[in-house]
Amino acid sequence: MFARFTEGARRAVVRAGILALDAGRPALDADLMLLALAEVRPFTLSTFTASARDVRERVDAGDARALLATLGIDLDEVHRRTRAGADEPGAWRLHRSRLRPLRVTLYGPLGQIPLAMHARKVIEVALWRPGPVTGEHLLWGLLADHANGAGGILADAGVDLPRLVREVGMPVRRTA
Repeated sequence: MFARFTEGARRAVVRAGILALDAGRPALDADLMLLALAEVRPFTLSTFTASARDVRERVDAGDARALLATLGIDLDEVHRRTRAGADEPGAWRLHRSRLRPLRVTLYGPLGQIPLAMHARKVIEVALWRPGPVTGEHLLWGLLADHANGAGGILADAGVDLPRLVREVGMPVRRTA
């Protein structure tokens, strides 16, 4: 499924998978996809004003850094020593089950994690647009699903959603 993904978009999906695995989540969900996009920033959108820190404050990424620091363990250093090359996008693959077509799983050197419904929807919507799948397409996929909470996280972080939606190129949904 990664065949049409740009390097940046692939890197963002891999980062989201690593975040989900690190958090001990049973599945990769849309909130971590948003956090990964904020960290990797595989786009040049002037209206995406939320920093990775802004998004991280609003997403439960299960960060164990503080707990391990009390034991004198630097989690970033542990990751540097034990995960060399594990975040390389080429080492990961995104696969749809033939028997269960709604099951999409991210496989890589750190493990495997299924995509939850909303994260799978992000990928599906991004793939639906013609051309290569870019970071903008992934963001479009996040914003297209009002139920995944990404819009609320971004609005809470101070992002002007109507302007972001226009810049991403989504049709604006009018309400009565």
